[in-house]
Order: sequence, then structure tokens, then C-alpha cells
Amino acid sequence: MKNKFLIILTYILIFFNSNLLCNDNKNILKVGLLAPFSGEYKELGDSLLYSLQLALNEINDKDVQIIPRDSGSDDKEKLNLAIRDIKSQGASVVIGPINYDDFKEVKKYSDMVFISPSNKNPEFQNNIISIGISLESQMYSLIEFIKKRKKKKTVILIPKNQYTEFIDKKLNKIDLKNYKIFKYSSDPKVLTGEIEVLTNYSQRKRNLKNRKKLFEDKEDEQSKRQLEILEQRYTLGDVNFDSVIIIDFGNSLKSVLTSLVFTDVDQEKVLFTTVNQWFDESIFYENTVKSLFYPSVNYKEFNKYKNNYFKIFKNFPSEITILAYDAIGLIYYAWKKNGKVNSINDFSFKGKIKGKIGTFSFEDKKIKQNLNIYRAENKKFTKF
Repeated sequence: MKNKFLIILTYILIFFNSNLLCNDNKNILKVGLLAPFSGEYKELGDSLLYSLQLALNEINDKDVQIIPRDSGSDDKEKLNLAIRDIKSQGASVVIGPINYDDFKEVKKYSDMVFISPSNKNPEFQNNIISIGISLESQMYSLIEFIKKRKKKKTVILIPKNQYTEFIDKKLNKIDLKNYKIFKYSSDPKVLTGEIEVLTNYSQRKRNLKNRKKLFEDKEDEQSKRQLEILEQRYTLGDVNFDSVIIIDFGNSLKSVLTSLVFTDVDQEKVLFTTVNQWFDESIFYENTVKSLFYPSVNYKEFNKYKNNYFKIFKNFPSEITILAYDAIGLIYYAWKKNGKVNSINDFSFKGKIKGKIGTFSFEDKKIKQNLNIYRAENKKFTKF
């Protein structure tokens, strides 16, 4: 399989470079690609290149060419060599870098435009546009959704880890009303106790115990029925919130969900939502949660992209590659509209732009993703 991938990748690289030589004197759109074709993230780099090949097939314009160069993995020297090489080939717009930490380096090339799949900052930065699914876009989508569900008391749950400060800064920029912030430990043993405090679990347990005592020594049928009902419960009384936004993912997210259910949070009354989900099917096996909502890219288009990719390359792509796929479409749109792509000002469009991941817009040099809300329920994803 590795040999087959190597043959495909070599063919693509030869195809890109030979077309550049043939069209050297034509008015063509040359787009650089900064990707890690060596090092720890080599497979991601290859996947990004494959996704651009799919995009070129769909655009079907021989005047669009990709110049792929190896940016390495955390290698400033290799990154700068790659950028200079791309520039020497006549490209003024580049897809990449992937890593936000490389932004400081690419800002040096003020006469070039970089379209990055990073999601850390959705604002135009000098000569960089980040088109990743930002936390801001996800939060705006969730806030609107929560309003429509007529929820008034929302708790935003944030893990205490290396991303806490970053999340705090992002949330401070969003106008949050009637929202409470609660930070929890990444240690599952500590987490359970913290969620018990959040949900007032001990008091609600006492409420149930005291309520049961009222009927335990009574022999009438009504008291017996009441006691029977109470025996089926774990706590008595509601929590002081009606929705939660969990800014977490993976096993840590599952631990939080498990703790909320363990502390007897009524899922009929409390709305469970989260972020940073790419239709992770492992969430289905967290069977304690009946229904989980989250904002995400267009599920139908995402599946279509994955299946098309698999059909050609016999492997499934990394999620981030669909952003590169949309990036070439965005660049092509700007090129056809303006006749050139020389600066980030060429991407200051009015209205919404439709891509594979969904629609997005540029407002005050900020990128806003218009995300759909999906529900993970009964082992399937449903657009809400």
C-alpha cells in the first residue's frame, strides 16, 4: 500500500511540475502548497496534496497549477526554503502553513498571500487568512441554537489544560449573556467531584433521602406508590442550569458527559452541546448520553468528499484536508472575480461563499463559518 501511495504521489508531483513548465508563458493561476512531505506529519502532507488534485479535477481549468513544496515539521529553515522556491516559480498565493506557530515566519513575505487551514484566529493577519473552523464560529452557531431552544441558563465547561488561556481569550471577545463559566480538571478522578459541586449533587441526594423518609413508615397505598416512584430516582431537585457547552473533545469530552449523567442531570430538561466534532462515531459508544448537539461542517458534502477521496486513493483523508480543498476553490473564485490575487484585499468579498465544508463570509476582515447543528443520537448523525 505504501509503494502504491508513493507511485501516486510521485505521479502527482510530476504532473504539477510538468504542467508548470508547459504553461510558463501563459497567464495562469499558480498556487503554492506548503505541506510536511517529510517528518512526523508526512502522511498529512501527502493527503493535502491528494485533496488538491481532487479539487483541480473538479475545477477543470488547465490554467490553474499547484506548486507543492515540503515545509517539513517544525523546521523554520525548510519552511523558508520552500516559500522562496514557490515564489521563484511565480506564485503569489500559497495554501499553508498548517501550523499556527509558523505564522511569524510567513509574515516576512509581505508580497505573498497565505491561506492557512489553521483555526486559531479567524481574523486577517497581515498577509495570512485562516479558514479553519474557529471556536468563534462554533460558539456563535451554538448561541443561536440555544436561543432557539429557549434556554436561559447556560454553563460553559472548560478543561484546565494548556488551552485554557486561549479559550478564555476567545470567549472574552464574544458577547455572552446569561452564561456561566465552569473550569474542570483533566484528571477524571478529580473531575467527578467537581461536576458534583456544579450540579449540587450532594444536596439533591439529601433531598431524595429526606423525601423518602416522609413515606417510609406509612402504610396507605398513596404513600407506598410515592415511595416506589422515589426508589427509582437517584436525586431530587433540578440543577441550576438548562444547557451546557462543553469545550472539549475525545476521551476528555466523554468523561465530562459521563460525570454529568452520573450526577443525575436530567437530559430531558438540560441541553447537552459541544464543539470540535468531525462526526466522531466513537461518541456513539458513550451510551449514557441520549442526545448531543454540536456545530460542524456540511455532513453530506464531507461524506461525499471522503468517499470520492477513498475511491481514488484507497484511503480516507485527514479532516483538515477538506479545508485545503475549499482553499483552492476560494483562491480560484478570487482570481476569476478580480483577475489577480496579489493581496488579502482580493478576498474581501461581500455576501457568503459556498464551499464543501459549508458557507462562510468575510466581515470586517474576519472569517465567519456558517455551520450546521448536528445531533449525535441512536448511533447516527442528524442535521437539526
